[in-house]
Amino acid sequence: MTVIVTDSGFAADDWTQGFVPAAENTGSAAALDVASDMDPAELIRQLAGVEMIRIDFPSFANGRGFTIARQLRLAGYAGRLRARGHVISDQYAMARRCGFDEVEISDELAARQPEAEWQFRSDWQAHDYQSRMRGQNSH
Repeated sequence: MTVIVTDSGFAADDWTQGFVPAAENTGSAAALDVASDMDPAELIRQLAGVEMIRIDFPSFANGRGFTIARQLRLAGYAGRLRARGHVISDQYAMARRCGFDEVEISDELAARQPEAEWQFRSDWQAHDYQSRMRGQNSH
């Protein structure tokens, strides 16, 4: 099983429509599973009608999913965006800043990094470097 992490904390997965691997999409999928090494430009060509995109993180040290999420948002994708896999609580704020709406983690990771650790980082808009620098420059 898995746990969905949002700014509100842990929740059960409410997406029931399934996922189609982006590499196998024929253009009719409501939700795509995206590998971390997929070219964002290729993915952007497949966005018509896609309500949910789930990007894989095969390792917490592999940050390519953050780049894909950012590119999707810059291209205008407004659907639901989920990070899945080896994302740790320390990366939650970065995931949200890049455009992810939620993170899907294993029950095992949720046991090692309880909800309180994720919620501690849920105020992701208040403490980023750019906001701190803008605050200093406005004085």
